[in-house]
Amino acid sequence: MISPSERTFSVNGRTMAARCWHDPSKPPLLALHGWLDNAATFDLLAPLLSDFYIVALDFAGHGRSDHRAAGTRYHILDHVDDVLSVVNQLGWQQFTVMGHSMGAGVASLFSSALPERVKKLVMIEGLGPYTGKPEEAVKYLRTALLEWQDVVDKPPRVIATMAIAVQARMNGLLPVGEAAARLLCARGTRVVDGGLLWTADKRLRLSSPSRISEAQVRAYLAAITAPTLLIMAEQTLPFNAEDYAARVAAHPNLTLVKLAGGHHLHVDDNVYGVAKVVAEFLAQE
Repeated sequence: MISPSERTFSVNGRTMAARCWHDPSKPPLLALHGWLDNAATFDLLAPLLSDFYIVALDFAGHGRSDHRAAGTRYHILDHVDDVLSVVNQLGWQQFTVMGHSMGAGVASLFSSALPERVKKLVMIEGLGPYTGKPEEAVKYLRTALLEWQDVVDKPPRVIATMAIAVQARMNGLLPVGEAAARLLCARGTRVVDGGLLWTADKRLRLSSPSRISEAQVRAYLAAITAPTLLIMAEQTLPFNAEDYAARVAAHPNLTLVKLAGGHHLHVDDNVYGVAKVVAEFLAQE
């Protein structure tokens, strides 16, 4: 297996970490992981895309990247700011973006706002960010305010062994197989007295006080000019079919491919299938 190198970036006083594969002289590709995952989600896929220099970023509060400052929340738009800072430090004027789940949402927002920077876009099990209904805005705000007061002062829970961490990840909200769980947990935990701690910031689990609407998402998708590949798993997450179809229709240059597997098919149950489709798409002129 090809061993990645590690790289760090300074972003607004925080350190952000990344795993990098292949020769830096090759065409650049930025890889963005999903919610509560980390850069190791690309550990099996990245070695198979050897025509690119791949930088897989740990989002703020994930993996080996620093948490956001005390007293601040996490919002998907803040991740877009971080991505811009990192690619500017890399000196990339134009590059390919590949995102999974939340990372696909961040990639779509970046690609819509700065289309001149994105050569091609690959979205795996994600087509824009998570949304909310405008009529439920007050409920979202109330929930977020009360959750914040309940959680911020609680001490982190120590995990006795890696085996327990792996089993917890296998049984998580978005389950994965044991091999994928081990990859994610190896980068998503740190050793402390008495066992391990998750490196993911506990604030990542809190509700957002405000959410983007479906109309906004469609506007973002309509502004993307880069040729885009959307990989959808056969065992995909439940999603409103009408909203999903509207998102697909909004994108002016989208290729949709459905593959066998679940939500984490790129690291769990269909790595080679994903690699083949992505490599063929990126090779097209």
